[in-house]
Amino acid sequence: MRARLRTGPFSLPEEPHPARLSRQVTGRLFYAAAFFDALFGTIGAKRQLESERFVSWGVAPDKPSIGVIKPYDGQPATVGNGSMTSLYLPTPEAVAAFHKKALELGGKDEGAPGPRGNDGFYAAYFRDLDGNKLAAFTMG
Repeated sequence: MRARLRTGPFSLPEEPHPARLSRQVTGRLFYAAAFFDALFGTIGAKRQLESERFVSWGVAPDKPSIGVIKPYDGQPATVGNGSMTSLYLPTPEAVAAFHKKALELGGKDEGAPGPRGNDGFYAAYFRDLDGNKLAAFTMG
């Protein structure tokens, strides 16, 4: 099945260091997709591409996106050691709300929302249903 593009009227602030696509691995695509549908919906992101192996979300086709994918080799999905996907959000309140929603959806807390260091970095950390580590952060 070919991936199909979804479009819609949504936007977020520019990310300070955008990546074209960040991926998390999963062995349970249906559950991962439901988790991220609910979580990313809180920041205006919607499904953009999907196939039987892959789903991605974003705010616009020309903006960075994030996706979950089944391993290409068919082997069990494993969590990357030391890997983490970070998402820029506009305010500390948005970071806290995103983290709270992730935990409500079954994510595991890896660091409560709060300042980190003295340079205005504010972040929260969690793991998704497959154990992939994610961070939500803002600067200011």
